[in-house]
Formats: sequence, structure tokens, C-alpha cells
Amino acid sequence: MEVDGREFLNTPPMKTVRFGDYVANTLAKFKKGDKGDYELLKHQLTDPDIKDAQIINWLQEFRACVTQLNKDHEQLIYVVLRLPWLGRSQAVVDEYLSFLSNLVSAQTVYLRTCLKIVVSNFTPARVRIREGDVDISDSDDDDENLPRNFEHCHQALQIISRYVPSTSRFLMPILTDHFPFVQKSSRTLECYVHNLLRITVYIPTLRRDMLELLISKMLTLDVSASRVEIEDMEENAEQKSDEASQDECLFDMDEDTDSGLAPTPPDCTAMAHPVAERLDTLMGVLLAFIKDVCHQNAVLELERTKALYRDLLAVFDKLILPTHASCHVQYCVFYLCSFRLGLAEAFLDHLWKQLQSPSQPSVLRQAAAGYMGSFLARAKFLPVPTVRACLDLLVPWLHLYIDSQDASSRSFCDVTLHGPFYAACQAIFYTMVFRHRALVEGNMKKGLAYLQSLNLERIVMCQLNPLKVCLPAITNMFAAITRKYQLVFCYTIIERNNRSTLPVIRSSVGGNSVSANTNPLDSFFPFDPYLLKRSGKLIEPLYQVWEEPSDYMVDAPKKDIRKASVEEEDDFLQGETPQMDTVMGMTPGSFEAHLRSPSSVGSPPLAFLQRPF
Repeated sequence: MEVDGREFLNTPPMKTVRFGDYVANTLAKFKKGDKGDYELLKHQLTDPDIKDAQIINWLQEFRACVTQLNKDHEQLIYVVLRLPWLGRSQAVVDEYLSFLSNLVSAQTVYLRTCLKIVVSNFTPARVRIREGDVDISDSDDDDENLPRNFEHCHQALQIISRYVPSTSRFLMPILTDHFPFVQKSSRTLECYVHNLLRITVYIPTLRRDMLELLISKMLTLDVSASRVEIEDMEENAEQKSDEASQDECLFDMDEDTDSGLAPTPPDCTAMAHPVAERLDTLMGVLLAFIKDVCHQNAVLELERTKALYRDLLAVFDKLILPTHASCHVQYCVFYLCSFRLGLAEAFLDHLWKQLQSPSQPSVLRQAAAGYMGSFLARAKFLPVPTVRACLDLLVPWLHLYIDSQDASSRSFCDVTLHGPFYAACQAIFYTMVFRHRALVEGNMKKGLAYLQSLNLERIVMCQLNPLKVCLPAITNMFAAITRKYQLVFCYTIIERNNRSTLPVIRSSVGGNSVSANTNPLDSFFPFDPYLLKRSGKLIEPLYQVWEEPSDYMVDAPKKDIRKASVEEEDDFLQGETPQMDTVMGMTPGSFEAHLRSPSSVGSPPLAFLQRPF
């Protein structure tokens, strides 16, 4: 190896300007109580104008006496480890890594310090410009050497883990402590998360803990940016962009025409909501990691995929499933399950076991039912036989539950007592709304016979009265579908429930304003439409969007869903259910009136297409 035209290994150190004694002599003097050269040494090591040759000389001297660097020299070692080795010549990097390996093998007491120093370089440096006591600029350093610096940091961690097998036990708490605050810039979060996940390549035992740490931070972002807030800010930003474009066209039309240049369109990939922008960045990194782990040369590696699935499912049970109203993080499981049908069926089976397990808390069983129904409805890659298999599990379980309650004193409508039952009912109704055409297409006779065999009428008519508890948007659509196929007549029950629903006075508002609780289950649909723009490009081909049919829908004035009191309603039937008034269902009269309307003829079918992999 040559440095400045010299053979590095076979030549003595370059002569550099220095003050004080050599390191070995300085340590000996310090042991005797003479601290003069010791303090001078620390001062020289912190010189901001230190040269590459000086760094190499210092590190070589420290390597020669590494056995003397015990706990008494902790401050000195910290200064040495803080030497600016990143972004320097390869000779400096090699010498620093050699010193690091010698230090952790001879003095394991410095293991944590070495790990902290390396991890502290996982984010871009901050560039601050101050005028007086005020920061007028504080931004990420766009250093072109950043990828190279990160590469050297991972080399350092690999060296440390090779010499100290217990590195993983000490590394995870340090990674947790150094995780940037969620309000940091998207670039800072992206760099740290990318480096975090890269560690799992050479320390695979940490992968589950890494995913748990990452997803916990992403959930914090996810729940702090509600769906309504994101949609409102995107709509406002789009309106402002349109207005600005119109103004620009008015004033610059002549100039653009003369120059022959088209105006540059604005960047439409950034999210208007700052929290959503950070979450979009992190979701992109996580989904790319999942794809890279599971594929080798564009071919799915089944064993690696199954191992990642097990890790991700453990994190799902611990963090995602108990988190209410998260909008996007759960799509990492959705994306992974799209790689192979067996993964999707395993995920559904896992949710089914959670739902039917009496040892699980009721709130988790209800959440599992919500995930199951939403996944069945929205996953375009699920074939009809899989949907039928799940219905064949859910529906008989509901019939058995009804049997067990018929002779019971608790056979009445009560969400507290029968929460999992109602959640399972809503999952079935929701699945039927999205999948009914796929269940009967191809062979209408067999499809209708299958739907009739489910005996949905008994579920709807039972004393537990699920139509009273489930979301009105779902019950209204389910009632229209079951009437169309002559499976069950729900409108009498809906009207009776409406008459018996007592409004709740909103005392905080005052006056005569009243509302009814239209979501007693406090349910939400985990796989509602994905709003993040950049990472959403990976989800879009896998996702079944709602296509509103008109052959059995109720004609009703459209309302702004964002003004609704129930934020969890799906993107279908927007405005069909009054949000701030007592719950109103679709009556037979209104349905017949709709059938007579000209707009109810010739509706397009729902597109249930299975994406090839």
C-alpha cells in the first residue's frame, strides 16, 4: 500500500510537528503523577487542523501500548476514538480500524465506548451557521462521501463483533438510545434506519429487536398523523398548487412562449403533512429492506422469507395489533404476504387463532377480527378459495356462539359482553361487501348456493342483534347486497334499531345539538386506502380499491367524509350514513325508489384480480 508515493508498511512514520513526549513515555509519567504531557497530548489530539499523517502516527503509538490503556485512561481513549477518521484517506481508515480491533480485544472495558462512537456516525452531520447567539441555518450535511463513511462504520462494527462475540448484547441498547427523535428531518431518520437494518445482514440475531425498535418509532409517527389530517393537508396543498400554477400561467405565458420552454411542474411526490413525509420515507426504507431480504436475483428465497415473516409476525403481535387506529405501518405485513399465497394464508390463520382464543383479551380478539376482515377485503392477491375458506371458519364459529348464548341470561345486545362476536360479524359483512361478486361470478347458481349455505339470516336475526352494533355504512351496504341475492332481509331490523337508538346530548357544545354513537365497537379498518405517495407505489398493484356499484346502492346526497364524527368509516359509502345525527338505515321504500332510478342500471363489476407473482 502506497501513501503519497511511499510504501506504507515498509517505511518509518512520517515526521510531523508535535509537542511533548511519545505516548508510551507520557503514560509512564502519568502513572507517576506527572500530568503535563498527558494534558498536552489530549489537546493535540483535539486539534481541528490535524493532518492525516499525524493521525496515523498517533494511532500507531497507541496501538503499541494498548495493554496500558486501562480504565484510568478513559478520557484519553474517548479523545482518541473521536479522531476525525471518516472522510480521510484509506490509510487513516485502515489504521483506525486496526487500533479499534486491538483496543476491544485487549481492553473489553471500552467496548461500549467504541460502539457508541461508531453508532454516533450513523446520521449526517449537522451544519450550523450562527449569527451571535442565533442559529440562522441548521441543516443536514450533504456530504458526497456519506455512503463511504457509512460503509466504514459497518466495517468497524463487523471488526468489533468478530473480536467480541457478545457485541450484540451491548449494541442493541446503544442503537435504541441513539435513535433520532421522530421530529428530526426525513434525511436523518432515513440514514439511521438504513444503517440500523444493514446491521442485520452481519448480525442476524438482532433482526427481530431491530424491527421492534423501528416499528415502535414508526407507530409513534403513524398515530400522530391521522388520516383526516393527512387528507386535509394534501387537499389544501393541491389547491394552493393549482392557484399558483394559474397565476404563473397568467404572468409568464408570453415569456414561456418566446423561450419555447415548458414550465417545470412542481414536485408531487412529497407529502404536505410533515409527519406523513417522515413516515413515507421510513416506510420506503422498510419495504425495500423486506424485498431485498426475501429476493435473491429477483427470485424469492423461501427460507429467508419465512424467517423474516416469523420475525415480523412477532413484532406485529407485540406492537401493531394492540395499536389502535394506525394507518400505514401494518402494510409491511401486507406487503410481505403478497410475495407468496402461503404467507397470506398463514397470516389469516394466525389472526383466526387470535380471534377464537378465549385466553386473549377481548380488545385484541376484536382487533384480530378487524385485521382479518380488512385483509380479506383489500388484498387483491387473495384468490376466491382462500376467501371462502376464511368464511367457512368465521360463519360456523358465529353459529356456535349463538347456540351457546341462546339459553344464557346474557343473550342480549351488549358490546362489553360480546365484543369479539360483533367484530367477527362486522368482518364477515365487510368481506361480503367487497367480495360478493367474486364469490358468485363464474357460476351464479353454485355461488348463490354457497352464500345460502352460510345461513346469514340466523346471524342477522339473532337476539344479539349485530346490525345494531356494526358500522352503519357496512350494515347498509350489506343489507343492499343480501337483498339483491335474496339471502336475508335486513331493513326491518335496521328500522327497529333506528327507532330504539337514543341520541346522546353533547353537553360540551351546548344547545340542542345531539348525536348518536355510530361506532360502539370503536372499530377501524387497518387496510383502509394507503395515503403515502412514494412508498404507496409498492402497495398500489396489490390493493383492491373500492369501486362503487350503482345497481343496489341508495341514492343519497354526498357529504364530506372528513366532517364525520366517525373517522374509521371506509372509503366506500361516503356520506351514505348520516354522521352527526341518529343512525339512519336504508329502508325498503328507499331501496325500491333507487331501483326505479335511471342511474341504477349497468354498473361496472368490482375488479377482483389476482396479481401474478
